[in-house]
Amino acid sequence: MRINKFLAEQGIASRRGSDQLVSEGRVTINGVVAKAGDSVEDSDEVKLDGKILSHKIRYEYYLLNKPKGCVCTVSDEKGRKTVMDFLPAGAGRVYPVGRLDYDTEGLLLLTNDGDLAYRLTAPQNEIPKTYLVRIEGTIAPHELNRLRTGVEIERGVVTKKCKVNVIETDKKFTKLHVVLTEGKNREIRKMFEAVGKKVDFLKRIRIGDLTLTGLDRGAVRRLTREEIFYLQNL
Repeated sequence: MRINKFLAEQGIASRRGSDQLVSEGRVTINGVVAKAGDSVEDSDEVKLDGKILSHKIRYEYYLLNKPKGCVCTVSDEKGRKTVMDFLPAGAGRVYPVGRLDYDTEGLLLLTNDGDLAYRLTAPQNEIPKTYLVRIEGTIAPHELNRLRTGVEIERGVVTKKCKVNVIETDKKFTKLHVVLTEGKNREIRKMFEAVGKKVDFLKRIRIGDLTLTGLDRGAVRRLTREEIFYLQNL
């Protein structure tokens, strides 16, 4: 097992964050400072900052109904509230699977299962994620078709085809369901900006068939065995 994957499965950090720990010389394998790409066997002694890490991993899986006004990081240099503040006492070292921006709310998974986190976020796996979007005013059919077929959100960056359906509308606002299979930074907001529309509310309501049913804003719960199995086999 690669050292970054080992650290990720310990709940220490994401794989990218684990690479950073290795590059800083904070990780040793059998007393030797680890290098990027090193492998770890079951018999190896791995230490982080001089502390031995166990090879026995207890995976934890949480579902949070993220509110607005917090960041999807383990810590924040600006002192803002993070999604970790909502975890119950006694929760292990888990980290967010993907991100929702500061002003976006909804379904967020947290785990120390690095394989599952990778499976759910890797673009090539095209895991569908459904969002409830509210925009100011109305939206025309040709604008909806542009969103569905892909729009340029940055120079040379075009979104993939996606599903966009209006679920409620009047002269002041329109509510839509948007289903994406990728996760670019602030993608939905930029998509609607590209057709001249402003998003004033954004909430992720589903990953695959997993929903927020029964979970209040800011509440968190453990995933059931059935839900974990479902996500592992998406």
